[in-house]
Amino acid sequence: MTPPTSPPHQANQARGAHPLPAPGQPDRAVAAEVAAPQGPAIDVPAETRARILRALALAPALAFLLMVLAPPLNHDVAAILNFAERWVGGERLYRDLIDVNPPLIFALTAIPALIDRFTPLDSVQALQACVLGCCALAWRFCVALRRDQREGPVEAAVLDALVPLTCLLAAYDVGQREHLMGLFALPYALLAARRMEGQATPSGLALSVTLAAALAFALKPHFLAVPLLVEALVLWRRGLAPALRDPLPWLMAVVWLLYLATLPLLFPDYLGHVVPLVMDFYLGTGGLNVFAVLLTDKMGSAVVAVLLVLPMLAWRGAGPGARALGCVALGGMLSAIVQHKGWSYHVVPMTMATALAGGWVAARWFDRALPAGRALAAAPMLAIACTFAIAAVHIRGESPWRQIWYTTLADGQLAAELKREVAGERLLVLSPDIYPVYPALNYARARSTLRTMNLWLLVGAYPDCPEGAARYREPWEMSRPEFLVYRTVAEDFARAPPGAVLVAKRSGIPRCGAEEFDPIEYFSRHPAFEETWRRYTRIVHLDNYLLYLREE
Repeated sequence: MTPPTSPPHQANQARGAHPLPAPGQPDRAVAAEVAAPQGPAIDVPAETRARILRALALAPALAFLLMVLAPPLNHDVAAILNFAERWVGGERLYRDLIDVNPPLIFALTAIPALIDRFTPLDSVQALQACVLGCCALAWRFCVALRRDQREGPVEAAVLDALVPLTCLLAAYDVGQREHLMGLFALPYALLAARRMEGQATPSGLALSVTLAAALAFALKPHFLAVPLLVEALVLWRRGLAPALRDPLPWLMAVVWLLYLATLPLLFPDYLGHVVPLVMDFYLGTGGLNVFAVLLTDKMGSAVVAVLLVLPMLAWRGAGPGARALGCVALGGMLSAIVQHKGWSYHVVPMTMATALAGGWVAARWFDRALPAGRALAAAPMLAIACTFAIAAVHIRGESPWRQIWYTTLADGQLAAELKREVAGERLLVLSPDIYPVYPALNYARARSTLRTMNLWLLVGAYPDCPEGAARYREPWEMSRPEFLVYRTVAEDFARAPPGAVLVAKRSGIPRCGAEEFDPIEYFSRHPAFEETWRRYTRIVHLDNYLLYLREE
């Protein structure tokens, strides 16, 4: 629906009944109103004033950049980085390193792990440089795709400031798989808008954007909901025959098929060893039904934002770019729902797409609602208002408060203690937690020896406390996954004793009466573990953990 506008004579009366300018002449009333000083005269050149306002509009993006660089590194990103370092160091992915993630994210994270081995940068610095490089690449893609577009002054000013902010909007969750997907979905949506309008795009740019988006969508299977919805919109706008002749969607499909073909060839243990574990244990751990997911605080807020933006896209002036971003938001919502968790990083693609789409539509509305001279004069301040408002909405629980207080809380003190006691050493971690163990290990440059990132397999093996049963199963009573954990932890521990053992005081496994699940007691039933454990006599008491140090 087209937004209402005042008739020209009413608009002039509202400004003071200025006569209408003759055709082809500038609106002198508007020009005089813009030029008139509102206070003491300050002689600021127009170019300097424009630079200052552009810098102010970019201030929220700079603030979010500082949040990204400040510790702590995102816990899942840190855990994947630790695994990638171990993989680069010679351990076998999906045999010595067991995780639910498909191999693409480990292959990408191996890049900063290799940079750590061959340059002065440590792995955390290398990863941050790589992720910020991805942000810069996505931003440059968007700039290149906008270069020949006919944008109004407000639209251009808002997009110049809002695109870099959107790239960093995830803050603490920057570097997560959802962030990388949402990042390259932005230029992909802009390219889809050009395809809907039949606009020619330089082949190198189109291929680069498509390949980057195809890899980002391949990080998780449910990410494919995003390109399916976007391509459906392109198909609806262009028609069946032109859409089928477009080579770009077929190129993405080829990338995905080639990736699938590598799994049995290069990573056979993922399909034969890990996927069954995921089906039996991981999917049922902490899962919520659809309604419960929608009512979590992070997911609920993101869904409300999507529902607020979607009606804006029905306005005929919204433009194909914002509508393509609406499809990205819907695909991100479907992806978040099927993961059954409602965690903060699951909603990142939704928040990125809705922020940019909402700001874009609002900017286009101002360009049509304001006279040309007024829109040109108001554009810098409207861009500042838009970016500051979106930044204020997206300052959530993790950021910047977690970064501000990290070093003074127990989470940061764990990292400091590990750096002091076991810097650069190998460490057995018996904990159900990802955070704060990661990134504390990364900051200490210590490496876990556990074959999984945490004890999720053991937690899945003891979901409740059966009445009348022993607290711990005997080896012959264990399922294959539980016996795998029991055997490999004990044998790896005895074969190459680590410098220390970090044990969580909370096991994450339900208590049986007054009896807690004690990981040390559980694994000490294995003779190899029990014999080696005698050498760990020095104990450092931490807030939620016990650190046992090996004495020679």
